[in-house]
Amino acid sequence: MVDPENPTWKVSSKLRANARELRKNSTDAERILWSELRDHRLNGIGFRRQVPIKNYIVDFACHAAKLAVELDGGQHFSEKGERADAARSAVIEARGFKVLRFSNHDVMTNRVGVLETIATAVAERAPTPTLPRKREREQAIRVEKTQP
Repeated sequence: MVDPENPTWKVSSKLRANARELRKNSTDAERILWSELRDHRLNGIGFRRQVPIKNYIVDFACHAAKLAVELDGGQHFSEKGERADAARSAVIEARGFKVLRFSNHDVMTNRVGVLETIATAVAERAPTPTLPRKREREQAIRVEKTQP
């Protein structure tokens, strides 16, 4: 069985290097959203950023819920950009991911609404809650045993 936290598909070294470079040079909107998603801050849900999927790199991905979050700048709103985004989304969705798209402006002006939409999508796609990390589970068990 494939572990959703560690997918097994192969990623080219060039695509992996591009993802690393994008992580180093993220936009303001990506940095703001990542500050809310990192370290399981959104309802205990784990996200990764600049994740290679097939031959594309998505801005944020939650493997447990098979959810990809894309932030779109101004270049995405042209007719050519929208066609390219539709083709990109089709490839990512063929891998089993649901793609959520938000404009950079949405993230900057309506962060709470964006986070609520993401949390709702994760809840729909991952009906069982994400388990806390192993160390946190062990600490919780120790606390329960010491209490009368």
